[in-house]
Amino acid sequence: MMLTLAMLAQFGWGQEVSYQLSSHILDINKGAPAADVKIRLSKLETKTDTWIQVAEKTTDINGRVKDFLPEDGTNHQGIYKLTYETAPYFEAQQQDSFYPFIEVVFEIKDDKHYHVPITLSPFGYSTYRGN
Repeated sequence: MMLTLAMLAQFGWGQEVSYQLSSHILDINKGAPAADVKIRLSKLETKTDTWIQVAEKTTDINGRVKDFLPEDGTNHQGIYKLTYETAPYFEAQQQDSFYPFIEVVFEIKDDKHYHVPITLSPFGYSTYRGN
């Protein structure tokens, strides 16, 4: 059977989905990625000043979530918050910690890719805009 371009398009073969937002957590106490950390993405609804949950993901074995906000033609501009559920991560390691969760608020102003990495320890964290 010969596959036509129309058939490929119909089934989505050969089309790679890309995403506008990703995150990564590096546990600097262990010098390793932080796997199995739940991250919630919320968007600020400016008219009502409330946060609307957009997605909830869990970091992979490399401490990454690569697939927030699919690039599907939607305008994703706005103010967002990533909430990192750190307490369960440290509890699973039987490690005392100070921050039960971390919230990082940032603004998407264009259609470029945004990467929000976290360096994490039981008693501190740091973040920046990555690429």
